[in-house]
Amino acid sequence: MSAGYHAKGAAVPDFTQLTDAKAAFLRDGFAVAREVLNPDEVRVMVGRIDGYIEELVPGMDPMHFFCEDKSDLSTLFRLEKMNLYDPYFVELSEQFEAPAAELLDDRADFRSVEMFGKPPKVGKPTPAHQDGNYFKITPNEALTFWIAVDPVTEVNGCVRYVAGSQVEGMRDHALSYAFGFSLGITDYGDADRAREVAAIVEPGDVVIHHSMVIHRADANPSDQQRRAIGLVYYAGKARKDEEATAAHQALVKTKWADDGNI
Repeated sequence: MSAGYHAKGAAVPDFTQLTDAKAAFLRDGFAVAREVLNPDEVRVMVGRIDGYIEELVPGMDPMHFFCEDKSDLSTLFRLEKMNLYDPYFVELSEQFEAPAAELLDDRADFRSVEMFGKPPKVGKPTPAHQDGNYFKITPNEALTFWIAVDPVTEVNGCVRYVAGSQVEGMRDHALSYAFGFSLGITDYGDADRAREVAAIVEPGDVVIHHSMVIHRADANPSDQQRRAIGLVYYAGKARKDEEATAAHQALVKTKWADDGNI
């Protein structure tokens, strides 16, 4: 592995942009902070993602990377627990910890770094869900910083949020049709869609969303890549049901293996 790949260089976030978004985050369950990373910082991040896929993904735990076609890395759409494999992402998570604490009004406990992608032409829809149903924490107080590294539009699969849904309780979820996104809301309908707000963002922008806000994304039929890095933090007071989490992970791993996805 090249020495340059493991060099320091995690981006330094614009803390003011993130914390200034707090009022919108509390009101709507999500907020957009513009130009948190500058173009040079985005280029570094893209390089780290590309190097990660090329040098680290081969031979990795199959539950830590997902492809639409498991024989073709160009169809990769999800990376899990990136902080376990590359110290760049650990450093990045440390730099976002202070604004996470400010937004949560609590200590921010870092959990993981992920990559959310919609590869050109083959990126599939993400079912409507609440992250908190995956997290299995009490109280359900957590957030994700969703850092865009590509232009994100209504054409290539932007995230759509149901504004204000973070205060309306947990909806019923069931195992979903979507590989890589194991849960979906069972009764998502027209009333929900009427409240959707599309998060249209540019590279370096950050979408902040609460663990209870409902969101989904369309497929990507375009020829444009759509990637983002996700940093997940739980509030210090949140307690995780590790037994329920392990049981769910075992269930979906078996299903995805049976379906030939991993």
